[in-house]
Amino acid sequence: MEEDELRETAKSLGIEVDDTMGVGKLIDEIFGEKCEHHYIQPTFITDYPKEMSPLTKEHRTNPRLTERFELMVNGKELANAYSELNDPIDQRERFEDQLRLSEKGDDEAMFIDQDFLRALEYGMPPTSGIGIGIDRLVMLMTNNSSIQEVLFFPQMRPEKKPVQLSDNEKAILDILKKEKNMFLDTLKSQSGLSNKAWDKGIKGLTKLKLAKVQKENDALMVSVLE
Repeated sequence: MEEDELRETAKSLGIEVDDTMGVGKLIDEIFGEKCEHHYIQPTFITDYPKEMSPLTKEHRTNPRLTERFELMVNGKELANAYSELNDPIDQRERFEDQLRLSEKGDDEAMFIDQDFLRALEYGMPPTSGIGIGIDRLVMLMTNNSSIQEVLFFPQMRPEKKPVQLSDNEKAILDILKKEKNMFLDTLKSQSGLSNKAWDKGIKGLTKLKLAKVQKENDALMVSVLE
């Protein structure tokens, strides 16, 4: 399909697209949304479109494709492999295509790497490579659905900032922690706070999801959520 037809197809499938997306990005969105998660058993996806593979050698029999495969396992990409493009003229044209996508607003498009092109002009032998996502492999082996749980570097995990509580919120929470569940009127009475201070304190705790107020029969109950 050409770009316009791909864009209309993506829209008909309920996939959100915009004018910054070229052929490669549109195919990638359709594949990612509608196909990728269905490959549970180990599956090799081969011969990717040229627009999706700017660093990959052209296919030997089909100029619109490239010599590339990806390994899908359990609905996730586990490995990516391809024949390295070592033709400096072809590579420059691919980079220029990426630059045009960038000018359209595609923030994932590649820039023109002049140093890499110069190296190719000096000469690079036929090369191929495979990248295996060790983090995704560990996710598979440990049955983790979040990549954050298997990253080696702790600083790559989102930092949990300590919750800052006001004096009123602390007073209410300290009482509530001892009982876990209390009638709202009883908790308010034991806190010794004025109506305004109590109202602000209990609302603060529920907003921070540290406490929950719910109706049981004809009474209001407060439960601690920590």
